[in-house]
Amino acid sequence: MTGPILETARLTLRPTAVEDFPRWAELMADPETAQFIGGVQAPAATWRSMMTMAGAWSLTGVAMFSVIERDSGRWLGRIGPWQPHGWPGTEVGWSLHPDAHGKGYGVEAATAAIDYAFDVLGWTEVIHCIDPDNVPSQKLAERLGSYNQGPTIMPAPFEHHPVDRWGQSREQWRARAR
Repeated sequence: MTGPILETARLTLRPTAVEDFPRWAELMADPETAQFIGGVQAPAATWRSMMTMAGAWSLTGVAMFSVIERDSGRWLGRIGPWQPHGWPGTEVGWSLHPDAHGKGYGVEAATAAIDYAFDVLGWTEVIHCIDPDNVPSQKLAERLGSYNQGPTIMPAPFEHHPVDRWGQSREQWRARAR
């Protein structure tokens, strides 16, 4: 594993590891959960996307963290800084396993990841690329203090998918009520 480890009250955020694969594959096999993150993927495609995240950590030092429940050691999802080539900005993105929804893990992990993006990576803004129909992600973005900045264009092969750019500046993040 290459990269930092962050701790919150209930979570450990760490770089991608091979042992994450079974639950990562479950997340990507769930039609409801995967619909806004590229769609359902077979295990082989999920393996390659997971390796992309691990490679991004190794090559650039910027990738989504694996979110681990501290009490159980269970992989809950991926949340964190993400900036692939051609991306419309410096994103902190998220996706959680279906059994991790509705428990506050998204806010807890995203808060730590945004702090990391601003304080360690030195980013001046964070964005979240959210499908206009993805109401749960919109609500999470709002809970984080982000706002809808309007439509944006994703790089290929996602350029035809409708996406709104949500986000906020470092100053807005630091000024928000906690």
